[in-house]
Amino acid sequence: MEITPKIQEQLNQLNDKFDAINQNTSTHLEGLLWAKPITYWDYIQTDALLNLQIQRTTLPDEMVFVMYHQVNELLFKMILWEMNQLCHTEQPTTAYFTEKLGRISRYFDMLTTSFDIMKDGMEPEQYLKFRNTLTPASGFQSAQYRLIEFSSTDLINLIDNRFRATIDRNTPYEHAFEHLYWQAAGKDYHTGEKSYLILEFERKYKKVFLDWMEEYNTINLWRKFKQLPEIDQKNPELVAAMRHYDVTVNITWVMGHFNAAKKYIESVPGNHEATGGSDWKKYMLPKYQKRIFFPELWTKEELDNWGE
Repeated sequence: MEITPKIQEQLNQLNDKFDAINQNTSTHLEGLLWAKPITYWDYIQTDALLNLQIQRTTLPDEMVFVMYHQVNELLFKMILWEMNQLCHTEQPTTAYFTEKLGRISRYFDMLTTSFDIMKDGMEPEQYLKFRNTLTPASGFQSAQYRLIEFSSTDLINLIDNRFRATIDRNTPYEHAFEHLYWQAAGKDYHTGEKSYLILEFERKYKKVFLDWMEEYNTINLWRKFKQLPEIDQKNPELVAAMRHYDVTVNITWVMGHFNAAKKYIESVPGNHEATGGSDWKKYMLPKYQKRIFFPELWTKEELDNWGE
């Protein structure tokens, strides 16, 4: 092989790269002799990925349920990947902010349009059988979804609507955590007793949540929006994109989940709780909790009628 000027330049760049980390270029080049070519299945880890679907029953439609939720978690990870980059950019440009917001919204648009897979993709009879093997687990326990919420907005907007007046930016994170809106799904505020659903969730993730709440307190998506030039904050297209994300996450996505759950849980007569034992209707319906990421971008009438 002829050592062309281009190849020589590439070799020089490799040498500079390895010198910078105190490595021997020759050793790395020799290693290439024995490295096998990359394949699609090795790069994507297809075999490992396709072996993560473990059913607890012999009912075929449980596989749909498992895979659908795993796809959700992968999309949540994609959203957090973009948010992490945007929120940790010290002074994002409007173009950069808009690009990242577009990616985040597209991932959530994909999530919201996917609910027909679960709503119409399982036989209710099968679901009502295999769901009994899932208790007390619940989709409520998706930690990534909570991290997305913390990354999107000021913490006060995630506090239970009944307690927001008693909490401000000086409130200890531990106290704020106890009054997050989703605590209402399994906490008796008269006795203070928590359900097993929340106790296990907190045992696994509470420290992660408290650290994330503090880290994103001043760098969340809303705070990054407020760093943009004032003229750009009033740009109709950008405001519409922010409002779209707000509605998509806090109404469209939630109602899609609610309608899917309602179809199966209420498919037979009787009082059927969610698998985690939560008051799923009051927890999920937007009109009860008024989960709104960017309240400053909505009129009073829109806020009052949120989720109606």
